[in-house]
Amino acid sequence: MEKAVMEGPRSIGQSAGHVEGPAKVTGRARYSADITLPGMLWGRALRSSFPHARIVSIDLSAARRVPGVHAVISGADLPEVRIGRFLRDIPVLARDRVRFIGEKVVAVAAETPDAADEALSLVDVEYEELPAVFDPIEAMAPDAPLIHEHPERYEHPPIPPIGGESRYHPFANVCSQSIYRRGDLAQGMATAERIFEHTFVVPPVHQGYIEPHACAAAIGPDGKIDIWISNKTPFIARRQLAAAFGVPEERVRVNPTSIGGDFGGKGSLMDSALCYFLARASRRPVRMVMNYTEELTAGNPRHSGVISLRTGVTRDGTIIAHQAKLIFNCGAYGAFIPLHFLHGSVHSAAGPYRIPHIEIESLRVYTNTVPRGHFRSPGAPQTTFAVESHMDMIAGELGMDPLEFRLRNVLVEGDESAMGERFHHIRCGETLTAAADAAKWNSPKPPNVGRGIGIYERAPGAFGTSGATLSLDRDGKLILITGAADTGTGSFTVLAQVVAEELQAPLADVIVCQGDTDTAEWEEGAGGSRLTHMAGRATLIAASEMKRALIELAARHFNCTSEQVQMRARRFIASDGRELDWKSLVAWAAEHEALPLTRSGSYVAAGHPDVTCYVAQVAEVEVDRETGQVRVRRMVSAHDVGTVINPLTHQGQIEGGLVQGLGQAMSEHLLLRDGAVTTAHLGDYKLPTAMDIPELTTVLVESQTGPGPFAGKSIGELSNVPPPAAIANAVFDAVGVRLTDLPITAEKIYTALRAMEKRN
Repeated sequence: MEKAVMEGPRSIGQSAGHVEGPAKVTGRARYSADITLPGMLWGRALRSSFPHARIVSIDLSAARRVPGVHAVISGADLPEVRIGRFLRDIPVLARDRVRFIGEKVVAVAAETPDAADEALSLVDVEYEELPAVFDPIEAMAPDAPLIHEHPERYEHPPIPPIGGESRYHPFANVCSQSIYRRGDLAQGMATAERIFEHTFVVPPVHQGYIEPHACAAAIGPDGKIDIWISNKTPFIARRQLAAAFGVPEERVRVNPTSIGGDFGGKGSLMDSALCYFLARASRRPVRMVMNYTEELTAGNPRHSGVISLRTGVTRDGTIIAHQAKLIFNCGAYGAFIPLHFLHGSVHSAAGPYRIPHIEIESLRVYTNTVPRGHFRSPGAPQTTFAVESHMDMIAGELGMDPLEFRLRNVLVEGDESAMGERFHHIRCGETLTAAADAAKWNSPKPPNVGRGIGIYERAPGAFGTSGATLSLDRDGKLILITGAADTGTGSFTVLAQVVAEELQAPLADVIVCQGDTDTAEWEEGAGGSRLTHMAGRATLIAASEMKRALIELAARHFNCTSEQVQMRARRFIASDGRELDWKSLVAWAAEHEALPLTRSGSYVAAGHPDVTCYVAQVAEVEVDRETGQVRVRRMVSAHDVGTVINPLTHQGQIEGGLVQGLGQAMSEHLLLRDGAVTTAHLGDYKLPTAMDIPELTTVLVESQTGPGPFAGKSIGELSNVPPPAAIANAVFDAVGVRLTDLPITAEKIYTALRAMEKRN
């Protein structure tokens, strides 16, 4: 009779705190700003005070005489190289002209920050001011000042065939243009019985991470270049840095450091290339840390946009044609995003709706303002605010309930998406209904209380290559080396849970380490909702290979074949009934010099996933008619999910994202005047706090259909997208004020209410 064996410890589906949490809360975690090397200098940069100007001359002589200063450099001291995540159009230091207030012009390396600042104060730069343009629509005018004289000379990799027809620098100040068409728009509009047109405006917002950009650089005696950088894609950063330095990739090592928040903003090189050139000039290691004024005035905030939508419907509320023109202000440079276009803009411009005739044009336009970059679900919050507000406005004109209108038009099983994708297990309507039911959509409301809804769809990321290396040491610990960075989302914990589940090990026995770019397997990095799927799959492969290797070790011990051994509940069982526990096998392997045992895994997705993820959110707000003040009473967030690997971190992503969306909806606005950011510190830039958070309700619409390990889906870039639309729709439901620009402020609502009173 076969002996009953209990299953090993379960890890998938169990809540676990961040494995790196203790190091962070005790101060043991090392961030880029913590890197200290013998002889290390402080690097600082002098930034332009003009939005657009020609550099006539730079006098560095007085700065170089300051005691403690070891290097002072300008663009003339550097090779003529431009850097960027995809489009390489930004110089390390401005050379002939500056294009935004905050652009780096001169850099100093000194023994103390005070000495560096004193040196910068003595730099004499003579400028000749040039005409500037700050609005993207004005920048496209034929007579607008040209921000880049020869942009066609800027290098970039081949443009991948995604997002329709795309090209760089098609005309005037347009950085990139993408056009997607499906069906016959003219025919669709001709057969529509009603056509609706609306335009929406979304301002720039900052990611609001706690840790500002920081980096350090050192050059070894052998010429090896070591870089420490707050960057979520170390291998890609190494490639970009090597190109900037003019050296082979193997000469550059990017070393891991903890990342104090990302939200899309930690993918750029920021000061790291300049830090190297300062180290080269001074022959000393150099550290550079941006302060928050620099972050807000010269970081890489979310793109602002002007979004125009035109939609044709039948009398019964069926959408048959949809046109979108998305004009995004990319600032003075296009270097801070990793693609040729804002992926989330085109892919969100028609929403998760069944529309046979579509035309979407997305433009990124140069202006003399701070360069824009990626921010959680890049392009999607701006576009979804417009699309989901537009859908409510159409429903209102048709006399339909907004929920009913959406349910009539959302994708169902067998439909093609607006972008021509054919997903399986479509749960769009189910997710909408779950949100509405949890929010009691049709229940009575007090006066001046309204409810609004918004929906968004995003497939799990499936691009690039992920690698993982797993070792078993002599103490029985499993050590996972990944090249991925944990940006604070808990990805290291998820990877540890994948190992623990596959090998039936206690989570405490799994140690996750981020390797440097010399020692870790290639890893594309965090971003695009890919990490749990891609790095998780690579980790699962490595763990499966380790399991096979352990079974082979046990077979050696039993003197039988591996086919005659099973691993169950941390025990190895031979077909003749002999057993060996994990600890005994590890001891035997150590005695026979078989440890450490190492196995690797690499994963490349076969194609785009055939499943996607939906989120539907309902906001309930109360508006004070006397002041225009809005109080968000409640937010319901319903998510179409696969297997939830870690409920604790999963819920953290939902709630954290929702609060970010709340901030974009209600308070955040990176204000610019004549090209200058006027909200230059966090006292003026209004991030939401605990006092602003309403009652949050989460509904999970679960299935086991995800492409990730153990059928997991993605969650990180979903909950932050619909809040602005849901809240704007709720404000209209409450008091009849329709705001088409963000943020939703008391002043705007007050003005609209007083105007309504005068009309009535």
